[in-house]
Amino acid sequence: MTRAHTRRPRRRGHRGVVRSVPLRTHWLLLTMLVLTLSAALVIQGYTHHMAGIGDDAARPAGASDRVPSAVSDGGPVVDGSSHTVRTAGPRARTIALTFDDGPDPRWTPKILDVLRRHHAHATFFVVGTQIAAHPEIVRRILAEGHEIGVHSFTHADLGTLPQWQRSLELRQTQLALAGATGTTSSLLRPPYSSKNAAVTNQDWSAIRAASGDGYLTVLSTLDSGDWRRPGVDRIVADSVPRGTAGQILLMHDGGGDRSQTLKALDPLLSALADRGFSVTTVSGAVRLPQSTRPATTGDHWLGLGLIGALTGSAWALRILGWLLYAAGALALLRAAAVMVAARRHVRTREVPWGPPVTVPVSVIVPAYNESAGIEAAVRSLLASDHPVEIVVVDDGSTDGTADLVESLRLPSVRVIRQANAGKPAALNTGIAAASYDLLVMVDGDTVFEPDAVRRLVQPFADPRVGAVSGNAKVINRRGLLGRWQHIEYVVGFNLDRRLFDLAECMPTVPGAVGAFRRDALVRAGGVSDDTLAEDTDLTMTLCRAGWRAVYQEDAIAWTEAPASLGALWRQRYRWCYGTLQAMWKHRGALLQTGAAGKLGRRGLLYLMLFQVLLPLLAPVVDVFAVYGLVFLDPVRIVGLWLGFLALQTVMGLYAFRLDGERAGPLWSLPLQQFVYRQLMYLVVIQSVATALAGSRLRWQRMERYGSLSVPAPGSDRQAPDGTAGSPTLLADSWVEEARASHSADVPQLHGGALPRAYPPSDVTWDATWGGRQGP
Repeated sequence: MTRAHTRRPRRRGHRGVVRSVPLRTHWLLLTMLVLTLSAALVIQGYTHHMAGIGDDAARPAGASDRVPSAVSDGGPVVDGSSHTVRTAGPRARTIALTFDDGPDPRWTPKILDVLRRHHAHATFFVVGTQIAAHPEIVRRILAEGHEIGVHSFTHADLGTLPQWQRSLELRQTQLALAGATGTTSSLLRPPYSSKNAAVTNQDWSAIRAASGDGYLTVLSTLDSGDWRRPGVDRIVADSVPRGTAGQILLMHDGGGDRSQTLKALDPLLSALADRGFSVTTVSGAVRLPQSTRPATTGDHWLGLGLIGALTGSAWALRILGWLLYAAGALALLRAAAVMVAARRHVRTREVPWGPPVTVPVSVIVPAYNESAGIEAAVRSLLASDHPVEIVVVDDGSTDGTADLVESLRLPSVRVIRQANAGKPAALNTGIAAASYDLLVMVDGDTVFEPDAVRRLVQPFADPRVGAVSGNAKVINRRGLLGRWQHIEYVVGFNLDRRLFDLAECMPTVPGAVGAFRRDALVRAGGVSDDTLAEDTDLTMTLCRAGWRAVYQEDAIAWTEAPASLGALWRQRYRWCYGTLQAMWKHRGALLQTGAAGKLGRRGLLYLMLFQVLLPLLAPVVDVFAVYGLVFLDPVRIVGLWLGFLALQTVMGLYAFRLDGERAGPLWSLPLQQFVYRQLMYLVVIQSVATALAGSRLRWQRMERYGSLSVPAPGSDRQAPDGTAGSPTLLADSWVEEARASHSADVPQLHGGALPRAYPPSDVTWDATWGGRQGP
């Protein structure tokens, strides 16, 4: 879509004063949202992917020369807080039954049910993240007389962590416990620990540090081996003591499939009872003081905040996952739709519209401060191989645009001056002054191919056609920004237009190169100024009135693209906001039938899904990609990104082939993902925020660079570097010749010369490379 570059006056009335103060609040809210989301993802990444619950497989044996013999040969309950290490063990014929890695929402409640049937109690060493996820289970554990111990926050190997991270792991677990139950615990079982003899120097360092913080470390003397899932009988056999000595038995209620543990628990408790063993908690077996105590009020509230943060971050990640799937599905759906539609569109264009359209055409050129490109635009129109009259409507320019056109004294060119009133008013002035029934509307920064007007009006052979979209291309595409816009216009806009044409729901005939029936425009009431996207508004109005709008891809015009990020932002912001205005204005088409219903249920829904919703979801893909690179499998994330890039590349290659372009610029497609795409979805965010806030946006004229000149006739557009599809431009010497060579021997219509075969075929052309842009 292209828009004219006129200024809208400030108006009063039922719409109030046009507000041009830029919005700030939504960017502040967006920044806060991004920071909050980033914090949530960091929390999720740290708590679930930096360590994570896993099976207690044997670790490589480490050095143990600094471990006191009192520990390696002592009891399983260790207090290393003083210079004299103290240990203790359970009483004879007593089993301290312990469960690690929970609470688990599936297995822990079932294990509690078995323990209740046997009137047995146990100690549950819980993981902090699991406490936050399932606080109600922790409360049930305590309510049924069981004991709680700490098993770190993320199931990290405490012996390998720096001291600050060890303290953080334990402190976070205590806060989660305080928030869930209002209590804290002095018992600790380090993840991956086992018997006293297996304690390494690193383990001892962690035990000493924990003892300094008031923890008693609980090791095990008997391992059920249930984490290996060896079978129910093996678990029972390995869990029953051989003698009468007291034991601390290690089992698991979380961290994986604990079905064998659950099935083994009932026969194990029966076997222990038959052997005369009492099953109790660690404190009961070792005769320790009460291990749980009430948490302070501050810790309780901090714990509630921690649980809330973890719960919120989990939901944020879950929602991100849903949105990511939605974005992926939309991207694939759009790719499939436009590729299939483009192929079918090519076949439909092989059928002629009807008898050739040869009637003269009025070309309307609204212009506001277009002195940099207006001469090239007008001369290119005069070079058309179809009879034309040109009406230049100067909308209060202050740079001498009208004077420049008049000074050229070109045949069949009229200049109308009016006070600045905006592009819609200028177009309506041109429509009223036009002599013919077929009208071509052209932006003042656009250069037409010699055959563009002729090709553009051929669909009017079909009486159902009321508007025709041409194919505008970027002329200044040398830099990255120009290449990216070139790719977007060829791959994005042009593929979309083929789909819209096929589905008979074209939402936009661009202002840069579009043709209309006068009758259709008159019935529509002319060009409305209700929106900033007057071309979209007009096209939708015509579609709802029953006229077809079609795409004529071989009617080519050239125009300048913004050459800076700031100019691009202003242009796209206006386009997007205007499109949102037009969509809202014509929302009633969703419930209509016939041609209007096609626009509503096909065109408007497509715009909403793929030009509004999909860009709004695009940040989700980027945020999740960063999250995946840091916390997940980077190879998989890179693979997914490469797959997405491959899909875009395939679309690009096909679109470039359809448009007769060489694929060279597609090398910049990967770079486009890191700058240009982000800019485009920020534009959509800004536009949606502006619309929701009820603000009105003023016209913002794009800067002109003067890179346009008249293209050579013919289809062989070869750049000096061999790039096909680039226009060959007039040499300065030919421009001077052209100014003096408008002959009087061509037919005269309405007092002006209408060239038919122009310029002369013996002209020498300078192959100065330009580029392409499409609206």
